[in-house]
Amino acid sequence: MSLLSVEDALNRILGSARPRHAIEHVSLHEGLDRVLAQDVTARVTHPAFDNSAMDGYAVRHEDVHAIGAELTVIGQSAAGHGFDGEVKSGQAVRIFTGAPLPAGADTVIIQEDTERLADNKIRTSFAPGKGRHIRLSGQDFAAGETVLRAGDVLDAGRLTVAAGMNHAVLPVLKKPTVAILATGDELLTPGSIPGADQIIASNTFGVAAIARDNGADILDLGIVPDNRQAISAAVERARAARADVLVTLGGASVGDHDLVQSTLLASGMTLDFWRIAMRPGKPLMVGQLGDMAVLGLPGNPVSSLVCALLFLEPLVRKLARLPDRDRLTTACLASPLPANDKRQDYVRARLSSDADGSLVAHPFPRQDSSMMKVFAQSDCLIVRAPNAEEAPAGTPCEIVRLR
Repeated sequence: MSLLSVEDALNRILGSARPRHAIEHVSLHEGLDRVLAQDVTARVTHPAFDNSAMDGYAVRHEDVHAIGAELTVIGQSAAGHGFDGEVKSGQAVRIFTGAPLPAGADTVIIQEDTERLADNKIRTSFAPGKGRHIRLSGQDFAAGETVLRAGDVLDAGRLTVAAGMNHAVLPVLKKPTVAILATGDELLTPGSIPGADQIIASNTFGVAAIARDNGADILDLGIVPDNRQAISAAVERARAARADVLVTLGGASVGDHDLVQSTLLASGMTLDFWRIAMRPGKPLMVGQLGDMAVLGLPGNPVSSLVCALLFLEPLVRKLARLPDRDRLTTACLASPLPANDKRQDYVRARLSSDADGSLVAHPFPRQDSSMMKVFAQSDCLIVRAPNAEEAPAGTPCEIVRLR
């Protein structure tokens, strides 16, 4: 099987993805970044009544069309405690922001444009226009109006208006479930004391973070040894949980100790491809097991993370019906890079800004795919196309932003 390009691999992964359609209802507190499953209409009108946008006095415009008008203050209207009477000729009501506009009033003059006199009187020092500083009932939305649409991603503004429309819970799409399985006799959980031939399993946590950050729930299947029966049992757990995606970490190649691919094939997986023309991350396995997509990520930590960003992130976002996340932008190289071979390279780099504010990418001198520290210190990945020529310092380059 020949090596696929990164673009072709992503198109094939997304081409078979079927977005979620199941619905659940969540409280407003749980709604952030969830995708609305249905249109949401207002249950109330907002504002529910004409009210003041400022602290001042509710008046009749015909009484204040000229500067120097004197009015008698007959009461006050505060939020939650409106004035029950009516404003008549020559009268004013002290009013506060958000308070109901009293009957008879059609204008608010702010307190800075008035002078307090004796005997509950005021004198105006400004002539406001009619209707000044009044929020009219329904100027935001009316009961029955569709304000939010299916497919909207809930953020601070949309959650606020949903609450204002008197919705305590909202219909949202269920999150896709990503099951993550780490394999390898050498792996131990963090906090363990490794033996001479053992290492701490780290990939699960970064891959899970990427999936969660893109709208997924995580089913952690833990670590299983290089044993077909143990791998098969873990896969069945993912199927029983109706996971949308199974991500395996390591063991997906075809070496004597790489049992994941053969075990999955024996379980009925249809293999699409398992090698990509990229570095790091060449041995990426992609297949389908029933309704569950399968992504077999490489065992090296950096390869695993790069593949998760390039392939798992867009897959999860499509399943969750979230808009694409565009991490691509451009920068200039701070130091030269050599000519590239037939694989597309993703070079870890730090970012800075030059005097003009343009981005400058500083590639790390060592790019081994097992070096987690370098990835953690990186701000971006410099994309080097297959067969790219040597690039001197200052050359514009495409980058994938990591943060």
